[in-house]
Formats: sequence, structure tokens, C-alpha cells
Amino acid sequence: MERTLIRELNTCVGTQVLIRGWVSVRRDQGKMVFCDVRDRSGMVQGIVLPISPAIEIAKEVTVESAVEVVGTINKRPEKNITADKQNGDIELSVESLTILNKAQTLPFDLDADLNLDTLLDNRPLMLHTERERDIFALQATVMQAYRNALIKREFTEFQAPALVGGDAEGGAAAFKVSYYNEMTAFLATSPQFYKELMVNAFERAFTIAKIFRGEKHATPRHLSELTQMDFEMGFIRDYHDVTRVLEEVVREVVVTAGEKHGGIFARFDTTLPLAPDPFPMLTLTEAQAIIRAEFKREIEDTSDMSPEDERQICEWARREKQSDFIFITGYPTKKRAFYTYEEPGKAPFSTGFDLLFRGLEINSGSQRMHDYDEMVARMQERDLDHEKFSFYLQGHKYGFPPHGGCSTGLERFTMKMLDLKNIREATAFPRDMNRIDMRLSS
Repeated sequence: MERTLIRELNTCVGTQVLIRGWVSVRRDQGKMVFCDVRDRSGMVQGIVLPISPAIEIAKEVTVESAVEVVGTINKRPEKNITADKQNGDIELSVESLTILNKAQTLPFDLDADLNLDTLLDNRPLMLHTERERDIFALQATVMQAYRNALIKREFTEFQAPALVGGDAEGGAAAFKVSYYNEMTAFLATSPQFYKELMVNAFERAFTIAKIFRGEKHATPRHLSELTQMDFEMGFIRDYHDVTRVLEEVVREVVVTAGEKHGGIFARFDTTLPLAPDPFPMLTLTEAQAIIRAEFKREIEDTSDMSPEDERQICEWARREKQSDFIFITGYPTKKRAFYTYEEPGKAPFSTGFDLLFRGLEINSGSQRMHDYDEMVARMQERDLDHEKFSFYLQGHKYGFPPHGGCSTGLERFTMKMLDLKNIREATAFPRDMNRIDMRLSS
């Protein structure tokens, strides 16, 4: 007999089916046994009657055991129908039950309110829960919708390297790797240089890449390994061409998530993000002036946005602009990556921008320098040895068009879509200064 997916069982009333999945719940009621079985497509209630050949095995099955079940699909009695639940009007009368792998006794109730470390220490088990499956189902949709939106706009995807010959941006702490011939390589801190080089081939390029940051952060918003969704585009007029594409892509991601995962947002007691057309945009100076006026506090660092600045300006944007997203521009050039252009006529301010989402920066971008002489001069200004960047600078020698791009953090985006408290909740297997799967110390 061919396997039937659980989502298809409503079309099988009165027929015998074979399903495979996990036992989410087992309830003994008198001489009967009820089992809720789930697979990748959903869940169904199975009932094992005392006369069923499966009754003795059903009494032995444990929660989270992998099973194969043969039975007949029947309509539920009217009084037992749960209209708002998948398969709430049918049940599976179990005739045969095979335990493919019997689960050990669970160390705790999977519905328990666990602290984050306990949850992560037990991630292989916790991935069985609906909450964890919801998070990473949504994350998969975010990534796929982002990819589809860029492909629709004629961006070409490429694979950026994870091993590089030096720190990709000359700044962030990089992890060293022993390489051939006693050389030292580094784990990439960004795919930046490589997506720029791909502009000379395709004009529009993007990558979804793993990157690695060695700073010793232990905050709810930082990781040592993360996923960046990066795009770069050539022949731009200015950085506003980049922000327009980013806004369109983000809006399409939000719409797709809402269409596909309305139930997830309901289960997390949150709402689909507000993503108006257009997103509000403020300069750093304007944003900090609003924070002073609206929230009655002084700004400690006028050259950048603090976490509290980000939170409060997003609160203002939602209240005043009905938007969960806001662009911040006009950062000082000296605070941005060395390849960022200064905005013409607006020195000392750059063409750099950030996109904030529900109180957190999720994206950073700019117009990049394309002129070789200007780039070398900027490197010298920043005390960077341009000879170490000779591979990258080939692009500037041979026809780099005016270009710009940006980078969106997948885990941060997911975190804020569901209003999670810690980025590790939005990371299937988080790596940070305290953890590689298990905690590095007690």
C-alpha cells in the first residue's frame, strides 16, 4: 500500500490508508487508546479500539515514537467535530500499528516553559514541537520569498566562499583557519567583495551566505555564525535605487509569509508586520531629534543608533507612519565600511543606510566606491594596505559601474517577524561565544 500524507486524508473517507509519522499524543481512555499522529503535512487523531489487532502495541507506544499506521478514515460523530482544526471532522480507525523507532521517555513535557539554555541544550528534541517547527517553517519561507523576489527582478544567484584570504571588510574580528602551505585563512565575515565582483559579470547578483563574526558578544541580537541575504546591483543613480529594491523585496516577503503562515502568527500572538508603500525614511539627525522630542532623553552617541534609539524610533514609526519598517540614512562616512561613498554635497555624511524592523537593525547597505583611485585613497586614509586587496581591486580597474547593495540578516528578520526575545530562538543550531551545540562551559 502506498503512503498517504495526512493532509490528504479528508479525501479518503471510507477507505483504508497507510500513514507514517510521529506520535504527538497518546491517551488511554478506558480500554481504548487515542494517538495523535503527525507527519510533514499535518496531524490526525487515531483511535485504537479494544477489538483492533493493534491494541496491545498501542499500549506500548511512547510519545514521539516513529510509527507506521494502517487504518480506515471515518467521519467523526457530529458532537466530536472540531471545525477549526485540521482533520477535525475525521478520525483514523487503527487496524495495524508498527513502531519504527520507539522513543525513550521524555525528560520533560514538550509544552513546558523552558529557559533558553535548556531549550538549546535539548534542541534535537525541541525541534519536535509545534513552536520550533513554526519558527523554522516561517524562516524557510522568508528565505525562499527573498530569493524569488530578487530572481523576478533579474538578479543572478551565486555561491560566495566561506573561506577567504583575509578579513572580508578589514574590520570585524575574523576566525582564523589553518590552511595549506602553513598559510592562515579566515572564515568570511561578509560576502561583500564577491557580490561586488559578480556585478561586473551579471549587473545584478545576490547570495544567501553563511558568515562568521568573532566579536565576543553575548547579547540577544548577536551570533558568531549567521546567514546573510545579500544583493548588489550595478548602474545605479544613487543609493535610493538600492533602498527601492530592498523595500519591494521585503514587502513581498511579508505578503508571502502572511499568505502561507497566518496560523503561525496567530499561535505566536503577533501580527503580520505593517509594510506600507513607501517605508518611512529619516536621516540619523532627524531620527535622533524625534527621539529627543518624543521620548524626552538625550542621545549619548550622535554618530550612530544605539539599541534604545532603534527601539524608540521604530515605536514612533509604527504609531505615526503605520509602519514596522523604517530606513535611517545620513550616517557619518567615518562610521561606515571603507568602500562606502560620501553623499555628494553632504559631507561628512555617507550614502550608507540601515533598515530597522520592530526595534532592530536587520539590514545595512550603501552605494559602494567604483573608482580605483578613489578606493585606493580611501584605503590609505583608513590605514589599510591596498596590496592585500589586489584581488578585489581588479574589479575597480576594469569597468566597475556605479553600484550599491545591502545585506539582510535572516535570523534577525525571523526573530522580529515573530517577536521573539532572543536571536538564538530564530537559529536552528546557534553558535556564539558560549555554545557550539552544547554549552562550552558550565
